[in-house]
Amino acid sequence: MYDEKQQAGRQEQGPLAGFTVGVTAARRADELGALLQRRGAAVLHAPALRIVPLADDGELLAATQVIIDQPPDVVVATTAIGFRGWVEAADGWGLGEPLLNRLRGVELLARGPKVKGAIRAAGLTEDWSPCSESMAEVLDRLLAEGVDGRRIAAQLHGEPLPGFVEALRAGGADVVPVPVYRWMPPEDQGPVDRLLDAVVSRGVDALTFTSAPAAASLLSRAEQRGLLDEVLAALGHDVLSVCVGPVTALPLQALGVDTVQPERFRLGPLVQLLCQELPGRARALPIAGHWVEIRGHAVLVDGELKPVPPAGMSLLRALARRPGWVVARSELLRALPGAGRDEHAVETAMARLRTALGAPKLIQTVVKRGYRLALDPAADAKYADA
Repeated sequence: MYDEKQQAGRQEQGPLAGFTVGVTAARRADELGALLQRRGAAVLHAPALRIVPLADDGELLAATQVIIDQPPDVVVATTAIGFRGWVEAADGWGLGEPLLNRLRGVELLARGPKVKGAIRAAGLTEDWSPCSESMAEVLDRLLAEGVDGRRIAAQLHGEPLPGFVEALRAGGADVVPVPVYRWMPPEDQGPVDRLLDAVVSRGVDALTFTSAPAAASLLSRAEQRGLLDEVLAALGHDVLSVCVGPVTALPLQALGVDTVQPERFRLGPLVQLLCQELPGRARALPIAGHWVEIRGHAVLVDGELKPVPPAGMSLLRALARRPGWVVARSELLRALPGAGRDEHAVETAMARLRTALGAPKLIQTVVKRGYRLALDPAADAKYADA
């Protein structure tokens, strides 16, 4: 019976109902947010970066002129938006045709199918593209061919490609970085600060990252505010870090943060991974004849979503750590954020929690002792040592 209630609730409300997901992306944030909201999530968006317009970037102009004047042997295109932007920027500077003519005479490598599409839309043809969409495979091919003495232009995507440029230079290549667009900190740090505060207070259940610069920028801002240790503690235990791919995860992993990544480095698989991971982290219990699933900012009671105030969620989590056991008011008071020393705050928050759940018998009052979840008798043995 409980399994049926659990499945019905997830299907009706969406697999991410009751969870809050932080989105750090600057580009395609609306698309990612919409995918999450359609699956029931509350979304907290804080772009950790902004993109410098291509035409304003003097480094790209200089790199473009160098490639036209001193043709490379190989050009590596890494992102579709970057390659299109490069050609468009060159057009704006009156260098569009000279650039395309130069690219027609070199070995042109595309990191994946989207980049191939951008190359062909510009009237060019790539010489090779890996099936894996992996820069590691591109690097392996170049090193196998031999790079000593070769001139290789690498289109960057907002950051130096970790290990890629260094490995080519170690092999003897003359590498010309092409910084197609540049990541900069956001002009307004307010949204980022609010997201960091939510991470520290466990007001979000997961953070999504679609680029390594966004992850690095968020961590840098946390350090500037003196919150880095608290943020890392939250990401280490309570807030799930979801990255679109292994390169994106590097700044987090360098500080010891475990991350999860989809097998395919796309937004859709990233959201699907969240739909698997977050419900699996929720605490689900049979209580007083109901199936109760404790999520980030809400509770599913027999599949019906019940939003709960933060204080109530703190109490419920404290009770759920020892389901069926009495938890003293003094201990519950310590679980309440900023409650002080007055145990009356526990009674007030508990009354609001019961009202929010809509099923008062889920939580029992034990006179002069505290409160307990009314765990169903059949589950007592299973959860007695939880």
